[in-house]
Amino acid sequence: MAYNGDDGGKRKRYAVIGVSSFLLVAMVIAVTVGVSLNNGESSNPASGNKDGHGHISSSNKAIKAICQPTDYKEDCIKSLTSEAGNTTDPKKLIQAGFNVAMKHITEAAKKSEVLKELEKDPRASKALGFCKQLMETAIDDLHKSFDKISDFDITKLDEMLMDLKIWISATITYQETCLDGFQNTTGDAAEKMKKALKTSMRLSSNGLAMVSEISSVFADLSINRRRLLEYESPTPEAQGTSPWIATGVRRLLAVNSTENLKPDVIVAKDGSGKYKTINEALKDIPKKSNQTFVIYIKEGVYEEYVTFQKNMTHVLVYGDGATRTRITGSKNFIDGFPTSLTATVVVLGDHFLARDIGFENTAGPSKHQAVALRVNSDEAIFYRCAMDGFQDTLYAHAKRQFYRECSISGTIDFVFGDAAVVFQNCKFIVRKPNDNQQCIVTAQGRKERRQPTAIVIQNGTFVADPEYVPVMNQSKAYLGRPWKEFSRTIIMESFIDELIQPVGWLPWAGNFALDTCYYGEFNNRGPGAAEETLRAKWLGVKKITAEIAATFTPEQFFQGDAWVKGSGVEYVPGMFSIAPKK
Repeated sequence: MAYNGDDGGKRKRYAVIGVSSFLLVAMVIAVTVGVSLNNGESSNPASGNKDGHGHISSSNKAIKAICQPTDYKEDCIKSLTSEAGNTTDPKKLIQAGFNVAMKHITEAAKKSEVLKELEKDPRASKALGFCKQLMETAIDDLHKSFDKISDFDITKLDEMLMDLKIWISATITYQETCLDGFQNTTGDAAEKMKKALKTSMRLSSNGLAMVSEISSVFADLSINRRRLLEYESPTPEAQGTSPWIATGVRRLLAVNSTENLKPDVIVAKDGSGKYKTINEALKDIPKKSNQTFVIYIKEGVYEEYVTFQKNMTHVLVYGDGATRTRITGSKNFIDGFPTSLTATVVVLGDHFLARDIGFENTAGPSKHQAVALRVNSDEAIFYRCAMDGFQDTLYAHAKRQFYRECSISGTIDFVFGDAAVVFQNCKFIVRKPNDNQQCIVTAQGRKERRQPTAIVIQNGTFVADPEYVPVMNQSKAYLGRPWKEFSRTIIMESFIDELIQPVGWLPWAGNFALDTCYYGEFNNRGPGAAEETLRAKWLGVKKITAEIAATFTPEQFFQGDAWVKGSGVEYVPGMFSIAPKK
């Protein structure tokens, strides 16, 4: 029987509705099956209430089921039982989990404020002040996660789950960063904050586990947004639009030169722009805008500390070249600043893009941690930029980040953090450290095994600064070391020069994280790309296949096609050395 166009369109829509309904049912099954409950269970308070016949209520069955994949089940059941009421809706249960986590984080923020008033150690006082900022950011990300669950869209399932995992992961990172800030402080502020954050960190972990479980169920079913959309060719609106396309940035960056860029504000030290300093220009940035705001920073060395705040979204900053437009500072750990507060430039607002700019911390190798650039922005892009420093140069702190054709220089852990970050065609330059120091390129900070984060270096170059060459046999260099328990770093299709030791990876302290980290190399080249037999023999050092390596390419790792591809920045979604399957 022949169908006209209208009938065909209806049939496609019905197919989408049918598959959507199936997936929603599968979601409910995923979170309400998996724990075998029977009528004879003991009435442990954590198990919830029974009905009048002594049976476990449907709500409590759902709570126990959704808490099953979590690492802190007792906290999960207790919190949902008190917060969720009688609902069995998995979405509402997950939202209830977010709500409880937000309440505990809010209490921790208040605690930090009270402790700050009583603290006499200046370093600890700075750390407590920063803890409050981090907790506020964590709460914002949990609010976003709550809203994302509310606006559940089955046609964008994989994007939704990726967003949730990234944002919840960030809340875990922020709480851990708060505690990291108390290094070398006196008094008991560190222990008090650790106690204050104990429950919220567990609840954040539980939230990530719930979302990850749903994600894995759909992966096992081999059903995702792309499969759904095969039923109906979507409109551009249905496919979703890159934030950079929507705001016109692709048009701005599609050319190699900057001649056609029309900045909203110009910064110039020589007085030829609207402002002479970058900080003056920040006041012109509209708050929480969906339209790109363009700042042109003319050639010059700008000695100032710059923070692009959370509400400064969709900002594009470009200069006259990474060696000509430089932002520089010298804050450092030895002079009393927690690591995170040493940064010359901090980027917090989402959808940030920088091009042809240098970021620098000049504190030197004796001043310990001294960050040039700290990035917390989600879907941030850096193109043809330079980050120069010594220890802890680039802090890829959290969320999704992409770096293309950038150079990063330093000595110890000079690329570190817990972002889902890909460096493509970037150069890593090891500088001369102090005589008693070793050099380590990366220190990845994944604390939880479910966090979707890693440092991924693809088609990169690892080389020695000329001043380092004479001492590289004494002050040896390594690819990375495990900063946190589930540290994950992938280096693939890269040139590794002779400066890197054959063992490749360096322990952090004793046996810490050697079995739980994940360090993989694939198809590297150069004298420092040693044979597998020479690399460290930890359980965490993996031999990865081409198929596994492909899962860490931008398209698969953090859905880069949805936000990097539309930026106009040069970008390879998959492997450089393996032809895509047809």
